Amino acid sequence: MSSNKKYWKSVEELNENSSIVETLRNNEFVEAIPTDEFLADDSLSSSSTTRRDFLKYVGFTTAAATLAACEGPVHKSIPYVVQPDTIIPGVADYYATTLFDGFDFANLLIKTREGRPIKVENNRLAGAKFAANARVHASVLSLYDSLRLQNPKIGGKNASWADVDAQIKNSLAEAKASGKQVILLTNTLASPSTERLIADFIAKNPTAKHIIYDAVSESAALDAFEAVYGERALADYDFSKANTIVSIGADFLGDWQGGGYESSYAKGRVPQNGQMSKHFQFEANMTLSGAAADKRIAMTVADQKQALIKIYNSITGAGIATATTAADADIKRAADQLKQAGSKGLLVCGIQDKNAQLLVFAINQMLKSEALATAGVRYIRKGNDAQVAQLIKDMTAGNVHTLIMSGVNPVYTLANGAAFATALGKVKLSVSYTQREDETALKTNIAAAAPHYLESWNDHVLTKGMYSLTQPTIRPLFNTKQFQESLMSWNGVSGNYYDYLRAGAAGFLGNTSWNQALHDGLAIYSGAALAGGTADYTAAANALSSSKSKGLELVLYTKTGMGDGQQANNPWLQEFPDPITRVSWDNYVTISQADAKEWKLENNLVANGGLNGSYVTLAINGAELKNVPVIVQPGQAKGTVGLALGYGRKAALKEAMQVGVNAYTLYKDFNNVQTVTVTPESGEHEFACVQSHKTLMGRGDIVKETTLEIFNSKDAEIWNPVPVVSLDHKETEATKVDLWESFDRSIGHHFNLSIDLNSCTGCGACVIACHAENNVPVVGKSEVRRSRDMHWLRIDRYYSSEETFEKDVEKKEGFDGLFGDKGSLGGFGQMENPSDNPQVVFQPIMCQHCNHAPCETVCPVAATSHGRQGQNQMAYNRCVGTRYCANNCPYKVRRFNWFLYNNNSEFDFHMNDDLGRMVVNPDVNVRSRGVMEKCSMCIQKTQLTILTAKREGRVVDVNEFETACSAACSTGSMVFGDVNNKESDVAKLAESNRMYHLLEHVGTKPNVFYHVKVRNN
Repeated sequence: MSSNKKYWKSVEELNENSSIVETLRNNEFVEAIPTDEFLADDSLSSSSTTRRDFLKYVGFTTAAATLAACEGPVHKSIPYVVQPDTIIPGVADYYATTLFDGFDFANLLIKTREGRPIKVENNRLAGAKFAANARVHASVLSLYDSLRLQNPKIGGKNASWADVDAQIKNSLAEAKASGKQVILLTNTLASPSTERLIADFIAKNPTAKHIIYDAVSESAALDAFEAVYGERALADYDFSKANTIVSIGADFLGDWQGGGYESSYAKGRVPQNGQMSKHFQFEANMTLSGAAADKRIAMTVADQKQALIKIYNSITGAGIATATTAADADIKRAADQLKQAGSKGLLVCGIQDKNAQLLVFAINQMLKSEALATAGVRYIRKGNDAQVAQLIKDMTAGNVHTLIMSGVNPVYTLANGAAFATALGKVKLSVSYTQREDETALKTNIAAAAPHYLESWNDHVLTKGMYSLTQPTIRPLFNTKQFQESLMSWNGVSGNYYDYLRAGAAGFLGNTSWNQALHDGLAIYSGAALAGGTADYTAAANALSSSKSKGLELVLYTKTGMGDGQQANNPWLQEFPDPITRVSWDNYVTISQADAKEWKLENNLVANGGLNGSYVTLAINGAELKNVPVIVQPGQAKGTVGLALGYGRKAALKEAMQVGVNAYTLYKDFNNVQTVTVTPESGEHEFACVQSHKTLMGRGDIVKETTLEIFNSKDAEIWNPVPVVSLDHKETEATKVDLWESFDRSIGHHFNLSIDLNSCTGCGACVIACHAENNVPVVGKSEVRRSRDMHWLRIDRYYSSEETFEKDVEKKEGFDGLFGDKGSLGGFGQMENPSDNPQVVFQPIMCQHCNHAPCETVCPVAATSHGRQGQNQMAYNRCVGTRYCANNCPYKVRRFNWFLYNNNSEFDFHMNDDLGRMVVNPDVNVRSRGVMEKCSMCIQKTQLTILTAKREGRVVDVNEFETACSAACSTGSMVFGDVNNKESDVAKLAESNRMYHLLEHVGTKPNVFYHVKVRNN
């Protein structure tokens, strides 16, 4: 039993009200006492202070300084007066819910502690098909954004909801009496109950109209689907049913048509029974899909249209005239393999052209593609570009009396946002339901504070046949009101939205009870299958063939981290390195190496390891963006440049988050491809890039890969060789040589983590999940630029120097001597530069939890040690920050905590205010400055699993153990578990002939292992 005895260092410490102790306790850096000045004072000799009192004072200040420097502040918690029945302190509760914000969507479990949502988890129940991406995992932090709109405002001043409702009702009555237009402008809702309320609203207000606006448009695909199938929706492809996948400009592993396809795609990418899918990618920007492809062809969008017609001709036998491209041989190969695959083939396309999207359906229908035929229907995009354009005309003409917006920010996201802002002045009453006083809310008469999805009730039909529920996991933090509650008030519907929602759910629940659906987060109902349909495909092909290139192409896209920009004030996402460029805290124009040389644009590494780049100005039909920084991007198609949407916001953002340029201003007519003029500018931009080395330089022991043909025909020792070392002058496998005696780890649990390079798409969901679970601090752009990022998990991205990694290895092995054409000095210098169209591989790297860990042997204070269950553990209280362990780690996964990142005005992110700190996981210590930190293999989660099973009187289930990263991985690339349980998935994966450890020749014997990447060339 621990002692409660109070120890003190000085008499003065016993005085609780001592101002001296309090001052010293609040000083992180205790300043030296100016004794020289004190002793040099001439008045000291005439002082009446005795020698005893003087020594007592000096002794106290020394002790007080020690007290303040060595002990953390004491925080006294307040217990519950009446403890809620549903909350057990120290025990997490989970609530099933659904996120849909008009751009992202997912079926989720929300982890709460003492009533605080702190973590997003994937809902893995049957029917829950949409997993969380990086942005969804970060959405829990956006709940605690201190810059959220906390009260409704009228004319920029706080107001009551009664006044807001009164003004809106008066305006609606006035519009009805005068016959003027009332417009409801919302994002895609996908909510049956909300759409029912809007229908009732329009019935009560005959001049009212509902217009749906998506910031990032899929209107062309919607128009094509509606023309063929008679419904305004999107096809929900099943990539697991396709053996041959051809993508033309569609980043389906990113945000193409909403994303969410990585799980079904990954099922066919891991070789099983000698088979895996074949993936061709034709694109301009380097994307996640292009990085994962077996064959990637970089081409302009104009050439992509020609490629689509050529494939259409090949599959259907049509004879539409096409222009010659440099990639005709690759196009023919892709078309031939697609035709050969038949019903196991699939073509997808991201070109924002209705005719191109019609040809997609023509090709897949001719193939009788199972991936399309068995697909559902998505309702996650319903925006209508033509209606939005007409709205602006009506507003400008003064025809709109009342405009009520929800979930949209058109002043920021419209290319003509300034014109929209001006037109708002001609609207009698404008209202914006928003979580933040954003660019649009600042221009409206009323800014109505809307709640976060974790504070709300709602329902969604994201795909036909799946009814999802959103439930609050915390009481509203601010004085907010849901748009649906206001609709009920305007419609004269009594009661609350929960009752309305529940009453209307019966038609979707089927045999599922309301309580069961709420518990599961969803219910499956019978939805009609995708009905057959057709359109004039020949006319579409002829129209598409007549389109010509008009010059340099700007291809706008959304980043994996930032998306459409809704969460621009989220520091986790700002610091999240882009999977392709590895740059954080910025957007930039991506340019090919060939174009960069022509325009004399450069990227340079500087002395502190940072990356600098040139500036350019982009101009489109009078609109221009000045001083846009440049990233020279391997794989960017010559004649094209890329730029990410979602940056450049200023309103309701902290200063550090106001980064980048607003690419929406170039998003003319909702077309993501624009003819652009690029003008080089003077000056240099400072990037925060976390990976300056781009290639593997032929080091095949870091990323091992092979082809499917060799994988099927050769023994594993050929394509997965074990490195050898010299032992007694004999070559011996490195895995059989030990520097130390090994412990017997066959007793109890022994944790391993498996990572499959074939199914890892580099999406980064694991990175944000690790942030949330382990209280990883955000350090800001300046510190990231100094290589002081604190990510416990990073995803290394490597390019090939030649066209393939295989040719890199051949070149390296062909070196002979130091100098000359084949000399290693010049050769390795060449291998530092990526190919113009390189192969790409992603490799998640965290602490490898080595059984023979080199960090443990050099720590002078035994702060890092090995646990019985295989984890390399850190005792923060022992760590004195020598950083010997980081120097001795061959994987470079340890992070030194240079500063106190929480409650420090120098790092004004979420840990600098009480609201932001509500996201902190109480199971994990928030580290102070001066210690090493790194992946703990989520020891708090493994121990909780063990204790839970013990408390329930059972053994741990075979695959019950999880880490934050493995739980977040929607592709199944990361699998965690106990290798001592031979029935576990991780134990079986450890026996795979594709398994290898990183840097095996070093002899560290890690508990993290990888699987050889197999390409279907």
